[in-house]
Amino acid sequence: MKKFAFTLLIFLATVTISKAQLLPKFQFGAKAGVNLTSLSGNNTFNSDNRAGYLGGFWARFGALGFNFQPEIYVTGKNVRIDDGNGNVNDAKFTSIDVPLLFGGKVGALGFGGRFYTGPLVSFAINKDQNFGSAAGNAVRLNYKDQNFAWQFGAGIDIQKLSIDLRYEAGLTKQGYGSNGDNTRVNLFNLTLGYSLFSL
Repeated sequence: MKKFAFTLLIFLATVTISKAQLLPKFQFGAKAGVNLTSLSGNNTFNSDNRAGYLGGFWARFGALGFNFQPEIYVTGKNVRIDDGNGNVNDAKFTSIDVPLLFGGKVGALGFGGRFYTGPLVSFAINKDQNFGSAAGNAVRLNYKDQNFAWQFGAGIDIQKLSIDLRYEAGLTKQGYGSNGDNTRVNLFNLTLGYSLFSL
């Protein structure tokens, strides 16, 4: 009898886990966190990692153990730049970022792990593009003259909470200074997300 009860329990748990992974699911939530940014230059300056911030929203579409997760958030990137000649400057970048992430998920009953990768389009907020125009370009996915990156990451889900750690590798070279220097923005970010609702 004990063997039968144990076998039945294992069977029900397997069915529950399989069902949780196979059925389509949609979630929408908010997130906030910190990043550590660095610049990779051509050969004339180095930079130290500096803390920045990010905050925004995410959606997650999942079925068959796979996820598609588009996001939109405002991010501030801070970098200290040393040109090697004793000149140190602090550079700040603010942008609206739109990652489109694809990945897999394991787990059930509100607990699990995720891994993902995908492209990111960054709509810079600067003298040529204010917050409103950057947000408009982000919503319309008007990616002309924007910056591109690629993200890799993993996350843990605990009921409605999500903890994510990712690396963002800059793909677009950005000009810096008057000497023809260029750079790519690379960063790590750590975020805490909360699922506002799910279907």
